Amino acid sequence: MPPKRVTGRSNKGFLSSTYEALTSPENASVVRSVTIFGVAVAFLASPWSEYLLPPI
Repeated sequence: MPPKRVTGRSNKGFLSSTYEALTSPENASVVRSVTIFGVAVAFLASPWSEYLLPPI
């Protein structure tokens, strides 16, 4: 009797599964919110944030 063939999906790599999780439509709002928060923190920590201060 011949051996049975193994059928099924191969395991995906870490980067591939992470990319699919980040680009899935059900996670879009969370990814967008985290991205906007990161950009805001980077902006406020930079010298460009001084443009938000009123002139004295």
